[in-house]
Amino acid sequence: MKRHYIKSILAVGVLACASVSAFSQTAPAKPLATVVAGIPVNYDEAKVGNYTLPDVLTMQNGKKVTDKQTWLSKRRPEIVKLFEENQFGTMPGKPTDIHFDVFDKGTPVFNGDAIRKQVTVYFTADTTYKMDLLMYLPKTNKPAPLVLMISFAPNSSLSVDDPGVKQGTMWDKNGKKLPAPKIGLGKLSKADIERFTSNGYGIATVYYGDIEPDFKTGYKQGIIGHYMKPGEQVPGDHEWGAISAWSWGLSRAMDYLETDKQVDAKRVALQGVSRLGKTVLWTGGHDTRFKMVIASCSGEGGAALSRRNYGENLAHMSDTSRYYYQFAPQWHKYAKDFNLSPVDAHMLVSLMAPRPLLLQTGDTDFWSDPHGEFLSAVAAQPAYQLFGLQGPGNAEWPKAGDTSLAYNPLGYYMHQGGHGTVPSDWDIYLAYVKKFL
Repeated sequence: MKRHYIKSILAVGVLACASVSAFSQTAPAKPLATVVAGIPVNYDEAKVGNYTLPDVLTMQNGKKVTDKQTWLSKRRPEIVKLFEENQFGTMPGKPTDIHFDVFDKGTPVFNGDAIRKQVTVYFTADTTYKMDLLMYLPKTNKPAPLVLMISFAPNSSLSVDDPGVKQGTMWDKNGKKLPAPKIGLGKLSKADIERFTSNGYGIATVYYGDIEPDFKTGYKQGIIGHYMKPGEQVPGDHEWGAISAWSWGLSRAMDYLETDKQVDAKRVALQGVSRLGKTVLWTGGHDTRFKMVIASCSGEGGAALSRRNYGENLAHMSDTSRYYYQFAPQWHKYAKDFNLSPVDAHMLVSLMAPRPLLLQTGDTDFWSDPHGEFLSAVAAQPAYQLFGLQGPGNAEWPKAGDTSLAYNPLGYYMHQGGHGTVPSDWDIYLAYVKKFL
């Protein structure tokens, strides 16, 4: 989690912005904070501690996975269940009352070079729980592959300069929904969209706050609360946190995309930043309908190894004033000694095998431990090797801007800068999509 998220924009007390590229470009040369939430922060490689990672190919019964079929039918489901029970919590399935309102069926935009579609996905029979899906599709007679982004900003607050986008709502600091201002909170631009649509790929986005509010009592107003048991006051130890709720919402977006004849639903990629990088990792791991994941600066609880004490650690996240609500309560029981946890980030990364996964980080994003994400990819690659696919191999940790590992099926890329995305990352994303999607 990034310390510098904007907690209030104008009169709207939003928790975070859609991209933190402004921070990326002004990130300090060296880490500054040594204590967060009263807990020391380690930035010294010599003090990361000793740890032994669980082997991704060794099943709980001690047997070793040696073929891809055993991975797909036994070990992979076993790891998914471990993450459900110990980190993200269990999610409900597809709701029986889900339905869709395609209120913008295809409007030419950007001088007629692309098509805009807008859909409201209703999670329940009534209109209480819903999210808006915004899509920009290339002009083509064939179903288009698509990159689905989950954003910190409502669709209408992106920097797209499209007045036809339905105005969204945002959560304020008091837990109320207010109309979203059109002040370019998000960093997705018209140029970014056209970069993909001109190459035959669609871009879609949903606002994470439509699914579940991003604050500690958000479960009272979001989809988690709808599914809580009668009389239950707070989610139980193994029940879902906000990240699983956002992930669940992305799967509901896929439920719609499978009905849209203009979209190739078998070629849908996910992209998210920071806590939403964690979200897309978990979504891709849990829901195999997604073909690809691009996870940006997902850090602790995402792609960075938790057993490695560097930057943010579970103890920081487990402070109840911070990000406790984003995970299953069970996960925080490992805060004092994460070696007791049966899972770690490399196992989350491995769940994508054999589907393409790109981990994108920043060389000054010390808080999110970019080296820990690289080491996670190294430890996860045996799952990819079962399919004859390449990960980092025996390569050394690449320097910022080095693309030598970026275009592997299990890819890693580190830009020069801090947390989030910088403009040049979009070129990497497009090249990755063109190669694998």
